[in-house]
Amino acid sequence: MFISFEGTEGAGKTTQINYVANELTALGYKVLKTYEPGGTSISEAIRKILLDTNNTLMEPITELLLYNAARRQHLIEKILPAIKDNIIVLTDRFSDSTLAYQGYGRGIDMEVILELDRIATMGIRPDITFLIDIEDPSIGLNRNIGIKKTDRFELEEIEFHKKVRDGFRQIAAKEPERFVILDGNLPQETLSKQIITKIMIRLKGIDKG
Repeated sequence: MFISFEGTEGAGKTTQINYVANELTALGYKVLKTYEPGGTSISEAIRKILLDTNNTLMEPITELLLYNAARRQHLIEKILPAIKDNIIVLTDRFSDSTLAYQGYGRGIDMEVILELDRIATMGIRPDITFLIDIEDPSIGLNRNIGIKKTDRFELEEIEFHKKVRDGFRQIAAKEPERFVILDGNLPQETLSKQIITKIMIRLKGIDKG
């Protein structure tokens, strides 16, 4: 099973992935935790370029191409081999982030984004995508202060993050069978229980390998 976690900055994706990984491992499943951009040495090198606060002159199409290059390497080198080995893959971001950030946020033509995504991912999509939704993106941005180094996207104006949040919700509305929208303002423990319940329903009858 391939599971992605999406949301705006500071939504709590990493926290929930760690919880889910621990729960599934305790139940006897093999689990791989990963994230984007990154997950492999090549993708990590691209990540440094993408998030570097010094790269404020990066042109939107350049940004889009770099994300797809990082994703392709991540998919081929790490995600697909894990799925083939019957490992549950939990990724912090996948293609939906590119649609939300570069499409709705940057305003790049959606057809361009989708065509590049088709090449990069061969049309592969997660089995389940958990969208941790925070109505006010500034709450998530404030959560990140002091937790980690500020990246290039956190320097964007709040209007950009509002567009991204709206983009995620529109993407989720188009694929209700794949997306599970969660209230990111709920207590961490409540969210964790909701997520693991949804996953366990889908995992029933699947061999643990």
